[in-house]
Amino acid sequence: MLKIKNLHASVEDKSILKGINLEIKPGEVHAIMGPNGSGKSTLASVIAGKEDYEVTDGEIFFEGEDINEMAAEERAHKGIFLSFQYPVEIPGVSVTNFMKTAINETRKAKGLEDMPAKDMLKLIREKAELLEIDRKFLSRSLNEGFSGGEKKRNGIFQMAMLEPKLAILDETDSGLDIDALRIVANGVNKLKSKDNAVIVITHYQRLLEYIVPDFVHVLYNGKIVKSGTKELAHELEEKGYDWIKEEVNA
Repeated sequence: MLKIKNLHASVEDKSILKGINLEIKPGEVHAIMGPNGSGKSTLASVIAGKEDYEVTDGEIFFEGEDINEMAAEERAHKGIFLSFQYPVEIPGVSVTNFMKTAINETRKAKGLEDMPAKDMLKLIREKAELLEIDRKFLSRSLNEGFSGGEKKRNGIFQMAMLEPKLAILDETDSGLDIDALRIVANGVNKLKSKDNAVIVITHYQRLLEYIVPDFVHVLYNGKIVKSGTKELAHELEEKGYDWIKEEVNA
């Protein structure tokens, strides 16, 4: 589904990713961990096509297609979804209206008609129930006055509505208490299927107790320096990252 070969990327001429190789198949959950400043969020942004980052070398294939030159919107329409660490507030636009627009834009890109209003309403209700979202929440302005947990839950709600092929969750657990974390993780688990894949970017292992990864990769200094199963995440929780830095620098 996603194949990354020798990816190098920089921001404002500062080299951040220095040769990433990664392959993700449908049905898999991959966790990307690593110390702060190792390039985790940059990798998420580069896959999603954010403009602030420049790919200087390497290739990204999504479902066999080279997406390096594609704009972020086009990648989103192809089924790549990025849930942000710091979501934006959009005053005056309700959660529901934002979702209607996003879904119909994606349908338009696929040559489909707008979704009929009653179907849209039914879908919104179903997904809101799935994620334990209050109806009142749906009529509020997007992320305006939302708590950290509400913003993150809204991100997962967007993911539920758009049903992407590849969901990238960038530090979805930052600033969440244990209840909010459980609800967000629960939502992600309910949305997993054999046809889609998830990349979970996190600094801590606790999220991975709820969203159990098939593979864990450690990013350090712009490269994946170690890969393993969920046991690797436990090892990082116990020992921290210093031993990995020592191995790399030895």
